[in-house]
Amino acid sequence: MNRNILSVFRRWGTAYPAVVSMFVFLNAQAQPQPEPLRVQQVRRSIYQVQGGSGANTGFFVGKSEVLVIDAKMTEESAKAMIAEIGKVTQNPVRRILLTHSDRDHVNGLPGFPGGLSIIAHEETRRLMDQAFQEYPLRSYLPDITFSERLSLYVDSTRLELLYFGPAHTCGDIVVYFPAEKLVFVGDVLFIGRDPLIHLAKNGSSFGLVKVLKSILELDADLYLSGHADAAGRADLEALIQSLEEKQAKVKALADQGRTLEEVKAACGVEPGGRWMSLYEVIYRELTEKK
Repeated sequence: MNRNILSVFRRWGTAYPAVVSMFVFLNAQAQPQPEPLRVQQVRRSIYQVQGGSGANTGFFVGKSEVLVIDAKMTEESAKAMIAEIGKVTQNPVRRILLTHSDRDHVNGLPGFPGGLSIIAHEETRRLMDQAFQEYPLRSYLPDITFSERLSLYVDSTRLELLYFGPAHTCGDIVVYFPAEKLVFVGDVLFIGRDPLIHLAKNGSSFGLVKVLKSILELDADLYLSGHADAAGRADLEALIQSLEEKQAKVKALADQGRTLEEVKAACGVEPGGRWMSLYEVIYRELTEKK
């Protein structure tokens, strides 16, 4: 809050405490509240966690440990998730996998116990190293990284961490459970809305198409993402088709010499969005020199 406004509220708090208390209450009521956490057993020992603050997460229950996929956005939400895990198993969380570096997937790390292994792509660690400048986040940088592929075991269950190239960001990985035919895909899959591409993190809409096609080559039929319910192969195929159609449309307009604003108008992009629209991302990828 602005310091001048804060000083006014301090003076009012002395003279009119009831008024200030009511303002604080109404302001808190106006803030959107996260949905309650919901834990769903997806396949045998694999669970998805929705709700709370931040993106969907997941966890795998082994005989002696729990492996978590993504960390929520706040310490409080991460602790609440760990409490929900405790209702499923008393096994400790020993490892956490990060699908990418966005804060709604990583900023909850301080809610986890210290000393656990944190695993991510090397580009994700680099981006987190830039963002995590202060304690306690600084002490939760990944300690295990890889470039293309990493095999892990939880007891006798094998999972593969796979990197197919830049997509939503430059460090997106997928977590593949071959025996379960299931993949955690992070934010490379959005359903019901255009995918978000972070150009500032060297993401790429054309890279996203490549990544989605690579995921479809895996022997899997269930896909868990950061911001949607469980999806099937048809959902990935529909997203690929939608992306390629939009890329073709923007390319045709760019080849005609249309400006970015003309392309946005032709594609029906509403002004003032929080994030750069997919059409603008595609246009910049096609026209800006690397």
